[in-house]
Amino acid sequence: MLVFVVAVAGYAADLATKTAALAHLDPANPPVLLGGLVTLQLISNPGAAFSMGENFTVVLSFVAIAAFVVVSAWLVPRVRVRAWGVATGLLLAGILGNLTDRLFRPPSPLHGHVIDFIQLPYFAIFNVADMCITGAAVLIIWLSVVRQVSADGRRMDAGEQEARGRASS
Repeated sequence: MLVFVVAVAGYAADLATKTAALAHLDPANPPVLLGGLVTLQLISNPGAAFSMGENFTVVLSFVAIAAFVVVSAWLVPRVRVRAWGVATGLLLAGILGNLTDRLFRPPSPLHGHVIDFIQLPYFAIFNVADMCITGAAVLIIWLSVVRQVSADGRRMDAGEQEARGRASS
């Protein structure tokens, strides 16, 4: 249940902020906040992070669909730990937020551009969905590597840790 509460809250926050950004931000005159720490620079991004893969929007759309299916069908049923529920919910929110843009925003379905509008100095322009995905990644790494607990609550023993280490090499 926690997975879905977090997913719905994150997805709603992403949709609301993108709607507000489209309604109120002028790309030619972006507001600068917090002494220049944050600029609200509205862009339509056909690519992935750092605008990579701009010519692969359809591929990115199908990757997002596959990620949503895998997380929903494989990971969600395994979650038994509250922190994993938060991480999984954030991941679903982020995937859905950007996938919604790719499916329903111009120029066309599967070719839609993602709305980005939060810019930090010397960094990519991003959105709330990206923040959800990043938060999920940090939490999943912390749970897996530092706490060494799986989504179902099992602690990894030395053999599992060694096998994972070999698999990632």
